[in-house]
Amino acid sequence: MGTGNGTALKSRETQYQFEVDLALRDGFSRFGIMSNQTWKDDPRRLVFLLSRYKFVAKMLTGQKRVVEVGCADAFGTRLVVQAGCTVTATDFDPLFLDDAKKRMAADGWACDTLVHDILSGPIAPGGFDAAYSLDVFEHIVPEQEDVYVGNIAKSLSADGVAIIGSPSLQSQAYASPPSKEGHVNCKDGNEYRQVMLRHFKNVFLFSMNDEVVHTGYHPMAHYLLAMCVGPR
Repeated sequence: MGTGNGTALKSRETQYQFEVDLALRDGFSRFGIMSNQTWKDDPRRLVFLLSRYKFVAKMLTGQKRVVEVGCADAFGTRLVVQAGCTVTATDFDPLFLDDAKKRMAADGWACDTLVHDILSGPIAPGGFDAAYSLDVFEHIVPEQEDVYVGNIAKSLSADGVAIIGSPSLQSQAYASPPSKEGHVNCKDGNEYRQVMLRHFKNVFLFSMNDEVVHTGYHPMAHYLLAMCVGPR
């Protein structure tokens, strides 16, 4: 990056020069495989995705031994790491994890990664203080939803907390065809809570519309976030 004649770029406003210098020194960060497609085809959705990660980061700030279940390209994981959490990012697809690790190294931040299918069993049983899993539940067939939630619960310590997020059943009337193809298990708020209560002693259910998380009427929620405390 330069002017073409070997002269470094200079901003007309000196307070922005450090940003120019950073780009000259370190190059530009890039999107992950999945976040790249989202930015190209539906950039607003990336705002919603990062808002979900921000909610997780705020709720789990400072927690040690945190596991993410189904991180995909781990584009939002950095927000949770920024909140002081020691994160192990897991996914069953090594392609996405390899991409995530390359970006972490290039950008000067990192977290542990692990290839793991949560349907095959818990991750280090009892080894984590907190877990979160966003946009995974809806891809799990109903016959295996208890295996999925149960294995997350079994990955936690006795007083552990989990945040599990999924599009609502009501949102599917507005979902794109590619989304509908993979969404095999969307539920309304009451059904969603009942699944979580089979595996956790306490469940606090939040609604989400666009980037706003609230405690409003669940049938009008586009997205559901369940904060689950105390594995059974």
